[in-house]
Amino acid sequence: MKRTIVKYRRSRLGRFLTKHQKYAPVFFFVGGFTFDSLTLGRIDRLYDLTVLCSHMTTLSLTLYLFNRAEDGAWKDTLLGRYQDYLPLAIQFFFGALSSAFVIYFSRSVSLSKTITFFIMLVVLLFANELLKQRISNKYLQFGVYSFISFTFFSFIIPVFLEEMNTAIFILSGILSLGLTLTLIIVIYRNSPSTRAEIGLGKVIGLVATIYLTINTFYYFNMIPPVPLALAEGIVAHKMKVEDNEYTVTYEANEWYAFWRDHRLDFTYLPGETVYVFTSIFAPTDIRKEIAHRWKYYDEETDDWQTVEDISYSINGGRDDGYRGYTAKENVMEGQWKVEVITTEELVIGVIHFDIVLGESRADRRVETKRF
Repeated sequence: MKRTIVKYRRSRLGRFLTKHQKYAPVFFFVGGFTFDSLTLGRIDRLYDLTVLCSHMTTLSLTLYLFNRAEDGAWKDTLLGRYQDYLPLAIQFFFGALSSAFVIYFSRSVSLSKTITFFIMLVVLLFANELLKQRISNKYLQFGVYSFISFTFFSFIIPVFLEEMNTAIFILSGILSLGLTLTLIIVIYRNSPSTRAEIGLGKVIGLVATIYLTINTFYYFNMIPPVPLALAEGIVAHKMKVEDNEYTVTYEANEWYAFWRDHRLDFTYLPGETVYVFTSIFAPTDIRKEIAHRWKYYDEETDDWQTVEDISYSINGGRDDGYRGYTAKENVMEGQWKVEVITTEELVIGVIHFDIVLGESRADRRVETKRF
């Protein structure tokens, strides 16, 4: 084994990596994100579940190995020869898991008021690049681990139980809290260097603060209702359902707006019906009641007024999401939005549009798309 290591270090690849080792954190950061971007698809796929569970399990094990390594526990062992790479492994799994969460969250058409939680995930993802220099800080280790663990279980538990509601979210948080505290206590009891560096009460207080913060976000509907995601949201002029196919007629966007094929302005003629079509991804076998909350912006009160909640049930399993639509007649000119929400009033996504009065159908250029 020693000969193999020496041979590797003297090779062209070994010399290159040694020379540019300061860029290793960036490499592992980009590697974790790229790996998830290319491979992850649906949260309920066996592959995705296997990858996420493997990442979480290996991260937990690596944290234990790294903290024990500082006590010389792996000296003169095979693991001891590679213990210098444990911080990079931790960084890789932090990056891979946080990037996976960002990927799943970003699939919503609109993050609405959940944007704060999403930004926290993005900051964690990019801040991971800097963790190499601070990874020895055990408070940082356990704090990031606690946040990632809670987010992980909030994804996984609804998929396994085929149900999502407040009770499931609470269960996810309790499992996460239990796992995190167990890992911390095991490391603390077995690692003299950890006991010398941190106070057990302080680190438990840190984990408890993160736990309470995430629950507060949930209480104020600031966390997306994972694993649900809004795959599509369109304001339309016509809707037709035939042979399990939805035909949506909407106003086409300008050619230069390549990122979205439908306009956010709805040219309205008196007597017409306004439709909002949505496609919501949900894991297989999850059934959930959702609602379209139609809101109108009242310029006099400078506030959004709820016009009506129209609900229907969705069934998970379809790759492109469960399709559905709601409709309104006799609408007013001005700013509108339709919030797609769960029964717990967690926001899946928001469709914004402006209703402008038109004189004839010639004022608009429409296209038809099948879903």
